[in-house]
Amino acid sequence: MFYNLTERLELKHSRLTVLIFLALIFGVIFGHFAPHLAVKMRAFALIFLRMVKMIIAPLLFATLVTGIAGHGDTKQLGKIGIKTIVYFEVVTTLALIIGLTVGNIFNPGKGFVTGTVANPELLKEAGLMAVTTPHTSISEMIVNVFPTSIVQAMSEGNLLQIVVFSIFMAIAICAVGKKAKPVMDLLNSVSQIMFKFTEYVMYFAPLGIFGAIASTVGMNGLSILKNYAKIIFSLYTALAIFVLLVLFIACKYARISFRSLLKAIQEPAILAFTTASSEAAFPKAIEVMEKFGVPQNIVSFVMPTGYTFNLDGSTLYLAMAVIFSSQICGINLDLNQQILMMLALMLTSKGIAGAPRVSLVVLAGTLASFNIPLIGVAILLGIDQILDMGRTTVNLVGNCVATVVIARWEKAFDYNKMKLFIKESNEEEAESLADIKQICDKVTNKIEGQ
Repeated sequence: MFYNLTERLELKHSRLTVLIFLALIFGVIFGHFAPHLAVKMRAFALIFLRMVKMIIAPLLFATLVTGIAGHGDTKQLGKIGIKTIVYFEVVTTLALIIGLTVGNIFNPGKGFVTGTVANPELLKEAGLMAVTTPHTSISEMIVNVFPTSIVQAMSEGNLLQIVVFSIFMAIAICAVGKKAKPVMDLLNSVSQIMFKFTEYVMYFAPLGIFGAIASTVGMNGLSILKNYAKIIFSLYTALAIFVLLVLFIACKYARISFRSLLKAIQEPAILAFTTASSEAAFPKAIEVMEKFGVPQNIVSFVMPTGYTFNLDGSTLYLAMAVIFSSQICGINLDLNQQILMMLALMLTSKGIAGAPRVSLVVLAGTLASFNIPLIGVAILLGIDQILDMGRTTVNLVGNCVATVVIARWEKAFDYNKMKLFIKESNEEEAESLADIKQICDKVTNKIEGQ
């Protein structure tokens, strides 16, 4: 009985993608026509996100320890770490430049008129964000990387602290040698179990996505897209430019097909977009990147580190949001002021967690530091979910590209594995399309028979 149930659960990933798309469409329709009921559907999204969060820590810990200890080369890890940080710094700086440039060209804040400005509750929330923003220094940031307790780090979902503990654990296992084999066997088993666990959790994704989209449309309505069209269009244009100019070229440099990579990560990308949560896509992204040809030790190190230091979409958004907020207030920032602002964001953006509204907290603190009124933050609060969907997706894509680039940089990328993954994906996609066609034919025949 249980075996048959397991077999039924093991759906093709392409069919799951179809279900996710359908959930997205039905979520928009349901949110539009039944907004009051749709708002209550958010519970499904929250349940799904909680299910994802409970697997992240053990999955990351097991895969990173086995990945490093399995290779036994700690010197290589140091080289990977340096290359990773250099890559992150270059890419996030480019994201800031593109955000500032597009903001100055499109001028999304000039002539902006909306009733949101007069909303005292949103202004109060923006003020609280500015007050509570932690002004983290470089030394504080470095100190916070090291956990006081691995249990606490796992309970709080602090990925970077888990990474640090896992690295030290892997080094210790390498030093102990054969005596540590039972621990390695255990962690290998845990790793495989967590990947299977992830697979099962993902089957709840359509329901979670339906809840997230339905509640978002139900709360805000589709009319909000018209009222805020200029800022939404400006941000998504900037994100598209960044993807095409930076991430595409990075893949070109790494001699990896950008189209194939996007196709491979479509599932985690959809999860990131619809839930506006990096955590929702994280376990699936790790699984996909390993199947795509990136070694386990590189994936397990680069991906979680990127969620702290390489949030390209969020960094770009912050740069544009600063320009938007200053334009709302009629403040024209000169080149020197914008450069100074960019340097400040290069530090503050590194502390952004992959969670909703954290970018706005950092924005509020940055604006307050430069004596810019917080009206812009209050306005952006009204559409933060829509903006967050785009920037979270780019965060994910950027980190996936980073793993590929670092793997190629280390000459560790497995092209044969990539080709096999693409072939299997194409076959599964063809099967799914055939299934959909069959269902459509049955529905058509039934309608015609009536």
